[in-house]
Amino acid sequence: MVIRTGRVELDFSGIRVEFGLPAEFPAAALAEAQQAVGRDVAVGDREDATSLPLVTIDPPGAKDLDQALLIERVGVGFRVHYAIADLGVFVVPGGALDAEVRKRGQTLYLPDGNVPLHPTVLSEGAASLLPDQTRPAVLWTFDCGADGEPRDVRVRRAMVRSRAQFDYEGVQASFDAGNPHPSVEALPEFGRLRRERATERGAVELRLPEQEIVPNGDGDWKLVVRPRADVDSWNAEISLLTGMAAARIMLDAKVGVLRTLPDADDGAVDALKRSAHALGVPWPDGVTPARLLAGLDPGRPESLALFVDATRLLRGAGYTAFDGTIPPVSTHAGLAAPYTHVTAPLRRLVDRFTTEVCLAVTAGREVPDWLRRALPLLPGLMGGSDTLAGKVDRACLDQVEAWVLADRVGQVFEAVVLRADGNGADVFVSQPPVMGRCAGPGLPEGERIRVRLTEADPERRKVAFVRVAG
Repeated sequence: MVIRTGRVELDFSGIRVEFGLPAEFPAAALAEAQQAVGRDVAVGDREDATSLPLVTIDPPGAKDLDQALLIERVGVGFRVHYAIADLGVFVVPGGALDAEVRKRGQTLYLPDGNVPLHPTVLSEGAASLLPDQTRPAVLWTFDCGADGEPRDVRVRRAMVRSRAQFDYEGVQASFDAGNPHPSVEALPEFGRLRRERATERGAVELRLPEQEIVPNGDGDWKLVVRPRADVDSWNAEISLLTGMAAARIMLDAKVGVLRTLPDADDGAVDALKRSAHALGVPWPDGVTPARLLAGLDPGRPESLALFVDATRLLRGAGYTAFDGTIPPVSTHAGLAAPYTHVTAPLRRLVDRFTTEVCLAVTAGREVPDWLRRALPLLPGLMGGSDTLAGKVDRACLDQVEAWVLADRVGQVFEAVVLRADGNGADVFVSQPPVMGRCAGPGLPEGERIRVRLTEADPERRKVAFVRVAG
């Protein structure tokens, strides 16, 4: 499902200027990164795991490869090897590069080019788990039972060598054709087990349409909705498994940083039940929100509306640093478990620090003073960068939606009503894949309606609709 803008001169420089995004790294940070490339990263107590046939699964064309995976069946259970890029050997604590990445917080993804967290000589080169390259990594190994739950967890520094770089669509196609790569052959079975465990815990998964902006090959842009394939969910479960194991290590040691989300109150759950009733979605007694949402067909309009309404269950996410005592909120309600970010250090600041905590704790070493001093700063740094990333993502989508629809004002489209209030509703138009505001009272959530485009302003990045009678 695509639509072309048809114009080659459109770029996102205005958004970069508006949000003050950096165009380059300071010279001192670049110099440190270049020096780190020449460092001997194989020294010290580092396991040789280059014989493991690890593979990566990322979006097409990605070069900043954080994770490499191998899943094996062992008896009635599974052994999962998950290698994570080791930034700790490249970034000197307190140095110029460390200072710069703390300012950035995370990689920002714009359609016409990324604003990377680390210089690309590291994030797309020496630190990236590129295929057929020997790289330093932090290697997690999980021995899991037949139910998918870990019985033993190990984490240590290692040298690894990825055998192949795959993308989600290609891996899904290989499963559909019955000829997956041996390193991920067990991923569907293990991924389904982990999804079932998540639903049993009460983890909430919202399968909303995911808009993406991609080049069309002629210098301009197209909007697409990439369906969330099964392999996306299965692969995500490996990352979540690792993040939950890391959180447990830090909680046991009473030091670290968690990704936290308070439990939704009864009012939010009751409101979701009222929405389900209004949408005609049966909610049997005793069924949890997680179980209900997991059973919905994401292709149905009432499901889309309920997924949007369910976002009220996931408000208030943040980062919680602790040292010496367990924090009052130590779980992530969306996952129904303690959790931390630990699997994307190339692209996210906090992961490097949480990884170092886990390595120190599991090796029986004291957490270094520089690391303890950094922990209280991370919630603020990550919170600020998350807010900026959300604004930049939304601005880019709003910009392309306005470009795409600029010459179609007055036309009528089919839409699904997502969330309504007294003055109108948010609607999803499937072709082109646009989310916008539709004016008018009494718009029926979860129903298909016809809307007329009344505004598509590229300067203000605004799109608006009105309902068409009948």
